[in-house]
Amino acid sequence: MANVLVFAETRSGELRKVALEAVTAARALADMSGGGAVHAVVAGASGVASLADALAQHGADTVLLLEHAGFAQYNPEALAATLANVLRSGTYRYGLFSATAQGRDLSPRIAAKLRIGLVADVTGFAVDGETVLGTHPQNNGKLVATLALSGSPSLVSVRPSAMQPAVHAKPVVTESLASATDPAASRVKVTELRQGGTGKIDLGDASVIVAGGRGLKAPENFKLCDDLAEAFGNAAVGATRAVTDEGWRPHSDQIGQTGRNVSPNLYIAVGISGAIQHLAGMRTSKTIVAINKDKDAPIFKIADYGIVGDVFEIVPALTDAIRKAKAQG
Repeated sequence: MANVLVFAETRSGELRKVALEAVTAARALADMSGGGAVHAVVAGASGVASLADALAQHGADTVLLLEHAGFAQYNPEALAATLANVLRSGTYRYGLFSATAQGRDLSPRIAAKLRIGLVADVTGFAVDGETVLGTHPQNNGKLVATLALSGSPSLVSVRPSAMQPAVHAKPVVTESLASATDPAASRVKVTELRQGGTGKIDLGDASVIVAGGRGLKAPENFKLCDDLAEAFGNAAVGATRAVTDEGWRPHSDQIGQTGRNVSPNLYIAVGISGAIQHLAGMRTSKTIVAINKDKDAPIFKIADYGIVGDVFEIVPALTDAIRKAKAQG
């Protein structure tokens, strides 16, 4: 049996979707290793205990509450010191994180403190005896490498949306966890969190992503993508590097090798030719739909469904069809 410590991310006092994905992944990892316990750490200001039930519903045996005003925002120094101490206790075989911006910052800090290995940004994993095997796309997604990591504890970070949240209901058991250092004394302080817009779904949390490229011809035409995303209701809007460099969309919307890595259930590429740098960030999506007037566009080589035609005709028609389908239930 191997116990797993998993860090559950929050934003503005609420659990992120990636937190539920991480707990689901931790439950699977524990079960693969003989049925160990899953302990989920959630950090925040007063009231963080209210988040425990959702974590228990997704497989956490115990929720460790790291409650302090200094954790109202992400506190990398205090979190790294605290989680390193917990992992150092010797009862955990694995530490699991989300491969988000926060997870990519936090997990290497802990690996360095403990002088242990980290398998980062995996899209799947398996256990072979005392070794964890993580699959990781590389070479711009052309290859999928299998990374083997042994030793205890070992750290794993899972790509957002690579594993969907699943219910593995457990009784809610909580324990208080003391910070290893004074969070208020940390040298690194997050003073403000700016989000792209009120009500906007983060690319890492969206089950559907509508992404636009230069085929939209002008920034105002991104309204086609916005309207289609709104019709789905659970969708986010992304973009290629070319259009973010032009200032058509904020750089936070960029998907690709130098932007965000995403794996939604549905990825709709609107007017995107399919440069290899863009494909590196989205080719692990469950279903890919490409809309482009160029039948030879590289995007069609990885698309599950391809529509050859004018995006200015096809996208509005698709938006209307989605709205009508949802209206009919």
